[in-house]
Amino acid sequence: MKTLFLPLDERPCNAWFPKMLENDNLQLITPDSSILGDKKKPGDTAQIASFLKEHCRECDNAVIAVDTLLYGGLIPSRLHHTSAEVLLERLKTLKDIRNLNPKLKLYTFQCIMRCPSYNSGEEEPDYYEDYGLSIFRSEYLRDKKEREGLSEAEQAELESLKVPKEITEDYAGRRNINLAMNLQTLKLLMEGVIDFHVIPQDDSSPFGYTAIDQKKVLNYLHENHLETRTMVYPGADEVGMSLITRAWNEYQGRKPEIYPYYASVLGPTIIPLYEDRPMYESLKAHIMVTGAKLCRNAEDADYILAINCPGKVMMESFAKQKDVSYSSFRHLPTFVSMIEEDIEEGRKVIVCDSAFANGGDLELIRFLDEKGLLDRIYAYAGWNTNCNTLGTVLSVGQISDTIPVENIIYRIIEDVFYQADVRLKVIENDLVEMGLGYYDFKDRQDEVEQRIGAYLLERYNTLSISRKYPIAKIHVTMPWRRMFEIGMQIDWA
Repeated sequence: MKTLFLPLDERPCNAWFPKMLENDNLQLITPDSSILGDKKKPGDTAQIASFLKEHCRECDNAVIAVDTLLYGGLIPSRLHHTSAEVLLERLKTLKDIRNLNPKLKLYTFQCIMRCPSYNSGEEEPDYYEDYGLSIFRSEYLRDKKEREGLSEAEQAELESLKVPKEITEDYAGRRNINLAMNLQTLKLLMEGVIDFHVIPQDDSSPFGYTAIDQKKVLNYLHENHLETRTMVYPGADEVGMSLITRAWNEYQGRKPEIYPYYASVLGPTIIPLYEDRPMYESLKAHIMVTGAKLCRNAEDADYILAINCPGKVMMESFAKQKDVSYSSFRHLPTFVSMIEEDIEEGRKVIVCDSAFANGGDLELIRFLDEKGLLDRIYAYAGWNTNCNTLGTVLSVGQISDTIPVENIIYRIIEDVFYQADVRLKVIENDLVEMGLGYYDFKDRQDEVEQRIGAYLLERYNTLSISRKYPIAKIHVTMPWRRMFEIGMQIDWA
């Protein structure tokens, strides 16, 4: 199968992780990174459109991030000053590739613009550094006042919030244009240009700008009976992989059955950090979007999905002390024994490590390593949010013909050792020692990257699996010049 793929942006999670799904029967045709942009700098939308039209004839299907097609990337979608007329012309590219290859199955995804509840211009317009929280709270309270009413304290807060008129006009104007583009994309779905569409939810606030836009989009879906061809659920950076997996399953004419179980009795009901619904509800959406379905028993399942979850409440992976419920409401040794038993009985086990936010569970990896199970599972992930992790493991597990050991080791090093351990140590120790900051490496980024690579290799070498799959060197890059995420290249010994 040959898939034309346009990622959400140039970060490894969007541009590189999907490439790791490739095998002898799956090839991704992707644009060169030079035209995808660089954080706030948009990609070259003209070259992107030309790339899609040039290669669509040779492909069986296409997975396209509409935000990249229209704005040049996810962050540029929050910053642009492009008119609706120009954006409509760019959107027409989807019709063009449909006409150039009428047999092409077209899968798309497009975000509803988020509205963060904090002051930071890192991924938003520069004025968000000073007015971000006020922008969020003012519309949050206005919306809540209209729908539910406000307390005296909330009304007083609303009256005290001051955002310059020109900033409000810029922000609201961009949101209106982006919402119009969301609806225009759904119109293409209704016309049959697009076969299947995902609207990932990157903002879970019940009131405010994003909640208002989401309601308008959901109303449009309902009024035009598009619910069976569109999915709306928490996520973003994993959606490209999920849709590639759906394309793979539909191309193969298969609908895998997946049986899940959790590490704790409360697991299915826990609402993860950064999400708005219980884990089990997100699970349903993430299985369905890949073209698979839930299975009611392990015996009939094609895959077992073992979900490592909190006992009662979710914490950040790098928290200094874990909540007591991680042990009192969860018995991890039993969970690992269940994984081992399923493997021994010949089942394909996928491990979704969602016990923490922003990193994997060091204890789980230690247990799996001690039992020699890390190279016997079919997928592992434990990065960022529960839904990022869920979409990743479901994709890797379903597409892999054989156990993807290198992929699993890559994920353990980045998700567990970097996100849950090395990242914070470098922030608190190395950056302080070097006089650097989280977003400010001065002219020493290469040195920071080399230190991180050395620390990660040192951590990997503490695992028993490292003797079976030795690594010579880990090359680290920091694509957005910050500590949050890394890119990695592994030199195997």
